[in-house]
Amino acid sequence: MSDTDWWFLDLAIVIASTGALSLGLFLPLPGPVRIGLALPLLLFLPGYALVSVLFPDEAADDDQAFDEEKTGLGNPLLHTRGLELTERGILSVVFSVALVPGITLLASVTPWGITFEPVLYGITLVTIVLSLLGIVSRYRCPPDRRFAMTPTENSLFFTQVQNRAYSGTNPRPYNLGIALGIAVLLLSAGFAVANPAQHDGYTEFAVQTQEVDGDMQTMYNDTYTAGETQELTVSITNEEDTEQTYTTVMLLQRVNETDGGDSVTVAEETQLTTTSTTIADGETSEPTLEFTPSMQGESLRLTLLLYKGEPPADPSSESAYREIQLPIVVE
Repeated sequence: MSDTDWWFLDLAIVIASTGALSLGLFLPLPGPVRIGLALPLLLFLPGYALVSVLFPDEAADDDQAFDEEKTGLGNPLLHTRGLELTERGILSVVFSVALVPGITLLASVTPWGITFEPVLYGITLVTIVLSLLGIVSRYRCPPDRRFAMTPTENSLFFTQVQNRAYSGTNPRPYNLGIALGIAVLLLSAGFAVANPAQHDGYTEFAVQTQEVDGDMQTMYNDTYTAGETQELTVSITNEEDTEQTYTTVMLLQRVNETDGGDSVTVAEETQLTTTSTTIADGETSEPTLEFTPSMQGESLRLTLLLYKGEPPADPSSESAYREIQLPIVVE
């Protein structure tokens, strides 16, 4: 079987590799393994498929003869077509670096936004579609001009061109520069993948509100009866990028206003209840706190303190991760 019978083999490998790498990224693999699977999808395969669409023929130099009496050109003109294997590799990296940000930009306008799954689906779909178009583009070329991935002695660097009267350039220094450029690009991309930009996580902490009517002065129940068990529901949303265990501490405080109401001091304090809940990243939990007010009066407030993990022995506003203060009246 001749080399031209395998002209589609490299693109078939691109399609199979794209599918296998995409499926592998959904598996619970260690970070370095996932980076190794992602790099070909980000830096080579999409661009290689696009290069195959644009340049379906093999590299060759043709001498185009001219009629000296009509054109004045006595020597034949060198006509170059196709790409060398190294040129294909370089353009594959360049085109991949250009395609992937474009796919990410398109993912940003979808309902899912720039998240792992839509970006991966986009890269996979674009690579497979371009590979199929590349097969069609090669099929339309004459069989003797189709590019085929076959072992040749010119597979690493640009080869020495034949010495001509108008050309005597040695391309090896350029090859070295190209190799160094690719190495720097791959190292930079690998560093970016291994060290993604980190954003500060946060936690949302709020009190479950009631239906609002014209008789209410607050969004929560602010009047309680001493000695009766009460309930208060809070909402905790974890956006810390990892699973978190939170502890909510409820304090009942009697406060005094000083400096004409500009500052408040705590005259008396008691801890009513404590509850813990574990929340996955991106999820919301609404634990209900049961408590029994032990003080009476109007100058009271419920202070809700949220901690990551276990709270200290003496919880306070200074040590809490989040805090909510609710003025109440206990009759």
